[in-house]
Amino acid sequence: MIAQDLMDMPQAAQETDRANARGVDAQPRSAPEGTLAGVARSSWHAQIPEDKAMLRAAATLTRDIARARPEIYWPDMLGSAAVGYGALAMAILADSTLAMVAWGVLSALALYRALLFIHELSHMHRDALPGFRFAWNLLVGVPMLIPSFMYEGVHAQHHSRKRYGTITDPEYLPLALMRPWSLPVFALTAILLPPALLVRSAVLVPLGVIVPPLRKLVWERASALAINPQYRRDKPRDEFARMVFWQELGSSVWAIALVAASFAYGWRPLVIALCVVSLTAFLNQVRTLVAHLWENEGEEMTLTAQYLDSVNVPPPGFISPLWAPVGLRFHALHHLLPSLPYHSLAEAHRRLVKELGLTSTYEKASYPGLMPLLGRLVRSTMKVG
Repeated sequence: MIAQDLMDMPQAAQETDRANARGVDAQPRSAPEGTLAGVARSSWHAQIPEDKAMLRAAATLTRDIARARPEIYWPDMLGSAAVGYGALAMAILADSTLAMVAWGVLSALALYRALLFIHELSHMHRDALPGFRFAWNLLVGVPMLIPSFMYEGVHAQHHSRKRYGTITDPEYLPLALMRPWSLPVFALTAILLPPALLVRSAVLVPLGVIVPPLRKLVWERASALAINPQYRRDKPRDEFARMVFWQELGSSVWAIALVAASFAYGWRPLVIALCVVSLTAFLNQVRTLVAHLWENEGEEMTLTAQYLDSVNVPPPGFISPLWAPVGLRFHALHHLLPSLPYHSLAEAHRRLVKELGLTSTYEKASYPGLMPLLGRLVRSTMKVG
């Protein structure tokens, strides 16, 4: 989720060779309009037809668990934020490096979970949980300088049948077909996110009020949680524009207050907080590396192909809830049922496996854990390299 449009992944890394990466023969053909730059071969995903039985089962077997349950959302979000901020305070007050690091890691994990509710907000109907969006922005989004507008209206494009995996998808890069060095660059860039967000809200947004070209640039290039460097965000309109205004105002006031307080009382609290959020951003970037197989080369795909390019890490992966919290361990299933609440994904997975069987298309998107997925991705880039 926090792989950023603030970064600039090298364009040269998009010049890939699918046949080398996948170890199969392919006949070259002209790339269709709207595909990624430099791609001149057909992606294997384009050949995958719809598995209608799987799509039908996904829709019919989950109708009774499709409601967002406030008794789960509210305690989970509030508890995660409370633990995160409490541990952050302990890290700031710690009198030893070991204690500071221990509390900082706990804070990063808890705030990571709290922050990823932004993903739920991007899919949630505005009337599903009254007050939840406002509370999340007040307690998490604005304090962490990532208000919900940075994902709302952006993430939905990633789920579009016409956009997924193409040059217009803000959240897709063919990472498996890039050079090996692109992976550590991609992951480590996230560490720079917190100071970049601080500069954005404390300096660039206020300056944009009096410098319209800067305001346009910041909105298009630095106002979306996106990883595609070619993505440009459209101007907000109507009610969404009003929501953006208030969230931007709150974030800028908070960012300026943080900087002013640091000048007045010392920089230690802010530096520790930035380090904690950097760890949170790094965790999310690593999760992003294994959220998909990243093997599409810019062509439109069927929903079944999108599913197979995505990843489930079902139980018994015991540490998966730490690096893929709030239901994101079922990322492929989420692409089948984007509006299904996170707390229903595990039950939906159980029902689909039981209904479709272990040899079905559905089971092909399941993987054992983080390290095997990272290994697969690295091996793919090594073939390109």
